[in-house]
Amino acid sequence: MTLNIQKIPVFVFPNALKFYLSTKSSHKQLLTLYNPYDFPVRFKVLSTAPNKYAVIDPEGNIGPRMLVDIVIRHTNPCSNNCNVVDKFRISMQDHVTKQLLGKRDIEATLMPGEKDNISNDGDFQSVPHHFDRSSNSSEDQRAYMTNRSVIQSTNYMLALVIGLVCVVTLLLPTQQEIPKPSSIPATFHISVNFKLVLAYVLGLVTMVIFRQ
Repeated sequence: MTLNIQKIPVFVFPNALKFYLSTKSSHKQLLTLYNPYDFPVRFKVLSTAPNKYAVIDPEGNIGPRMLVDIVIRHTNPCSNNCNVVDKFRISMQDHVTKQLLGKRDIEATLMPGEKDNISNDGDFQSVPHHFDRSSNSSEDQRAYMTNRSVIQSTNYMLALVIGLVCVVTLLLPTQQEIPKPSSIPATFHISVNFKLVLAYVLGLVTMVIFRQ
């Protein structure tokens, strides 16, 4: 059975990247790809000037109604590259057949001088105001923002629960610490190796919580 796959809008935020020559913190930008659909997709990020940018994880998968953040670094910030408009092309493909579903171009510019703190150009903390031209209705915008908020809240609560479980479990005595005979049931005797795994998981969860 062959699926008739239609072209779909590609949701990317922000709609343009601006790096500032004298503001080092702006030399790293975050590009958020959003999949509002009920099926997974593959993505790929290409650049018209690969010698000027480093893209972390330029291709991968996005699950249904999920977000993926792509880190983009400007590796050659110099005056000769100022005011030159480069482009990143984000393409979405079918997860199985790799058939092209849609694409979107994002402009990237190195600006002279410092970034104005009042301006939020290229700031990935800003609220999205623009969507793909083939689907720019207010309903799509509200759906984007609502789904992103729900996903972030769910991930935050899940991280808190996992972190709490790890902390409580780590407080239980290890097998070496339990006197014999012990009043604590053997079911709650935690091995050292298992505690090491829990400590590692707790560290990862803590990073997720602070990132939120």
